[in-house]
Amino acid sequence: MKPLVTALVDTFNHERYIEQALVSVLEQGLSPSELEIVVVDDGSADRTPEIIQKFLPRVKYLRKRNGGQASAFNAAFPEVSGQIVALLDGDDWWAKGKLTTVIDDLEQNPGISAVSHAYYQFYEETNELKVCGPSETILMNLATPEAARAACHGWVYLAMGALTVRRKVLEQVMPIPEVLVFSADSTIAVASMAMGVRVLPQPLSYYRFHSNNLYAMSSEDLAKLQRRYEMDDVMCSLLWPMLLRLGVPSECVSALIDPVWFWVHREQLRTFGGSRFKTFRTEMRGFRSTYKNPSLGYRLFKYLVMAPATLVLPPRRFYELRDWYAQRNLGRFRDWLGRTDVEAHDRPPDHLVK
Repeated sequence: MKPLVTALVDTFNHERYIEQALVSVLEQGLSPSELEIVVVDDGSADRTPEIIQKFLPRVKYLRKRNGGQASAFNAAFPEVSGQIVALLDGDDWWAKGKLTTVIDDLEQNPGISAVSHAYYQFYEETNELKVCGPSETILMNLATPEAARAACHGWVYLAMGALTVRRKVLEQVMPIPEVLVFSADSTIAVASMAMGVRVLPQPLSYYRFHSNNLYAMSSEDLAKLQRRYEMDDVMCSLLWPMLLRLGVPSECVSALIDPVWFWVHREQLRTFGGSRFKTFRTEMRGFRSTYKNPSLGYRLFKYLVMAPATLVLPPRRFYELRDWYAQRNLGRFRDWLGRTDVEAHDRPPDHLVK
């Protein structure tokens, strides 16, 4: 018999955390005939392999040359035999009862592709815990632009450690392009959205923020920050064709991906500068994707005031002035021109600022 569920744990230099992660999997209370544990080590150079050895033969251990998260998933997938796959990073851990809860929900809802749930954000430096999740069970999909916009801001609920998918989701995305050294789990999360995912309000896992975490780094670490923006940009370019291939309408893809693309490009230009033409292209694409039917006055404001400013000013100076303008609420004068909707892209999607 194939195991009912596979716990797929990816790890890299997690000597301080991997034992806690694996113990939390074993403490789910499922037998070896019910639970397969696959650990893929992306070339750790610390004591991670030594620690994992203590869990053999209960875990299936795959060690590979360092190549990034996508390459780790690609290497592990042929070894996964469960029809349900629960994902976990080697620096995070599960609460007791997590697997039985999500398995039960998948069995009760055969039409959905995945289940996620709320989780605790654990800040290692301060030992602070915060809950991230919806107040009630929600269904996320990409059936309409409105649903896709909601999914964009609910993306944060599909973190590694929280997301459990049916095998068919992985079959749709594998192999993941290995250029995604980071953020490869986004392809799995987004495919889950396209096929329908339920998010439960119970916090059933722990997402750890620590000094080496990509989303916990200091804004002063410019090299890592640039790498993060580059990976997010690549991720956007890869998710577009994947979603179209999965049958998601282009207007729904735009509603999900454009806010991410827009925020990433803005932050790159604001922090690192770039060409004036890139600023122009970023702001115009953001305007077109946000406002489908702007008033004539507001359209003139964008094309006769804002657009020339992007071409005249260096990017950093342009965004300094834009921030100054926003902080003083000067947009109220612009609104007299007939803008009636809210500029959604002014706030980054929540999953980018966890």
